[in-house]
Amino acid sequence: MQQKASSFIAKSTVRSADMEHRRKINFNISKYNAVVPVGKQQFNNLMHTRQLAKNIKWQAIEKLDEYLLQFEKNITARGAKVIWAENAEEALNAIGEICKEKSCRTLVKSKSMVTEEIHLNQFLEKMGIESVETDLGEYIQQLDGEAPYHIVTPAMHKSKEDVARLFADKLGTSIDLTPEQLTLVARDLLREKYVQAEVGVTGANFLVADVGGIAVTENEGNARLSCAWPKTHIVVAAIEKMIPSINDLAVFWPLLATYGTGQTVTVYNTLVLGPKLPGETDGPEEMYVILLDNGRTNLLDNAKAREALYCIRCGACLNACPVYKNIGGHSYETTYSGPIGSVITPHLVNMGEYKHLSYASSLCGNCTEVCPVRINLHELLLENRSEAVKEGNSTLAERLAWKMWKQASMHRWMMNSGNGMLKNKVVNKLFTGWTKHRADLNFSQKTFNEMWKDKKSKK
Repeated sequence: MQQKASSFIAKSTVRSADMEHRRKINFNISKYNAVVPVGKQQFNNLMHTRQLAKNIKWQAIEKLDEYLLQFEKNITARGAKVIWAENAEEALNAIGEICKEKSCRTLVKSKSMVTEEIHLNQFLEKMGIESVETDLGEYIQQLDGEAPYHIVTPAMHKSKEDVARLFADKLGTSIDLTPEQLTLVARDLLREKYVQAEVGVTGANFLVADVGGIAVTENEGNARLSCAWPKTHIVVAAIEKMIPSINDLAVFWPLLATYGTGQTVTVYNTLVLGPKLPGETDGPEEMYVILLDNGRTNLLDNAKAREALYCIRCGACLNACPVYKNIGGHSYETTYSGPIGSVITPHLVNMGEYKHLSYASSLCGNCTEVCPVRINLHELLLENRSEAVKEGNSTLAERLAWKMWKQASMHRWMMNSGNGMLKNKVVNKLFTGWTKHRADLNFSQKTFNEMWKDKKSKK
């Protein structure tokens, strides 16, 4: 348990002191902050739209069992096969069997956080299958051997010079290529892979129950190519991506575009309803949909934390979080970073192992303020802290410290005792974690209570 926390503290300490990293992140997030207000102008009543989206997700999650079965019935009626996976191992084994059956040697994959969650690329590599990321940002990260840095913008921490050096090193291109030229290099390489691939893998931004459809949102067209060119299309989707109706996309697509990238609408919005039917010329011959739990039912079973399943993975809370902007996405050492990752990871994986993430927050509430579906993220971080203590995931020293604090807070004479020098010595010498990277605390010689009494007595 302590190993994860210690690693997080070590990495975040190094990253927060890296001024070049901060410059790159601030530059990229400033671009995002400039365009989001423009995207918001498309809404006549933004708060009403956000509340409507939250209500729709509430309905979807409260009746998730019904909607999942409705989705399965509708999409299988058009020839797709649905596979239920309780955990990552079951999902990977299912994908492995499909790839063996299709004699797959090359697989193209569009951007998908859930496939990062189950470590699909590493699994396929062990099988001897070339798995190629086709989103430009993901492709850059794959070339560099790194995990995505951000939910929406995987290579946010890299400058154009960083990418040019990476392409020169890995692909033998000129170090002087412009971003446009680098994009064309990647485009040419990836186009060959689409034609070669036997299998294409995508995620799903939304699962649409009433039509049995997979809604995919993207800006590059790579997801369309990944599911249309190969003969076999595999969708890996987490069960909470469900929405009740195709009509709900009119709410969620604009919200996801605005809060994700500041656009009024994303370039490519696709609804995949199954493999190609007789007489159709485009699309895969076979389609599989893997519905992944992997800890989601832990959240579903938690009446307070269940709200986190409303998330549409726009990344807005990461861009708003002062902690994320200082320590970066990789410091979290989780698939989902930032406020939403800190909320859901302890429930998806292990509360004891990841409870430290719930303390990686200033509790400023900015994450809640910017969430398009109004998830109370900062309150859920506090709830995680409470649950961790109730489950026994706290040290004796921590419990004793809070017990002492509680006693002092409940007794005025204790609060007024040892002002100034004594309190300074106790806190600064005992709680060394605070002063390690900060100036010593300097308590007032008198509490407010004492100063108020003095003021009253002089009247």
